[in-house]
Amino acid sequence: MTDLRGWFITGTDTEIGKTFVACALLHAFRQAGLSAVAMKPVAAGLDEQGRNEDVERLLAASSIQPARSLVNPYGFRAAIAPHIAATEEGRNIELPCIAASFAELQTLADVVLVEGVGGFCVPLGADCDTADLAMMLRLPVILVVGMRLGCINHALLTQQAIAACGLSLAGWVANRIDPAMSRFSENLAALQQRLAAPLLGVVTHGTTPAEAAHRLQLPAMGPALSPGT
Repeated sequence: MTDLRGWFITGTDTEIGKTFVACALLHAFRQAGLSAVAMKPVAAGLDEQGRNEDVERLLAASSIQPARSLVNPYGFRAAIAPHIAATEEGRNIELPCIAASFAELQTLADVVLVEGVGGFCVPLGADCDTADLAMMLRLPVILVVGMRLGCINHALLTQQAIAACGLSLAGWVANRIDPAMSRFSENLAALQQRLAAPLLGVVTHGTTPAEAAHRLQLPAMGPALSPGT
């Protein structure tokens, strides 16, 4: 394959629906006739079988079933900040290892989504964070905004961080994690005015990723970028 595409999925915080939106986008790409796979390079919180719930959900929504070691190069037992989990297990998160897994997945599918951990600047070690990972992979970013009180500030700060890294914000998704959010429409309009990227869709509370896929616009597709080049 010569025209391979990828996006980095980040969010305004942890637990705001990055995995859900990534799964919905996988369904949407597949509905558009493209093979799609997602990876979660770093995951904290493993069950007794050594599996992470988010990783399993991404695998279930993907077109292919690659080795879990490619989809999740770094899995940690405790559901805590990844750099702390890595230290407790005596391991280092190596960005080149993640880039190698990403490059291999690129040979297997038309689209590769990379889901970050937590927000955009979560530490992965003493001298690197998820922003460094996105920069190494040279991927445009899709921002998942958890629609709740405070989301405008979080979204704008994340947009600034993405721009400071020299990366493009390809689009954003409004995820209604708080269905009772006061003045939802007004907050959505404020975000549309201030985020310099298209709104790819609004995810309604209580839907499935497959249902949400029908409400999402796919990001603009450009030529593939090779990580680290």
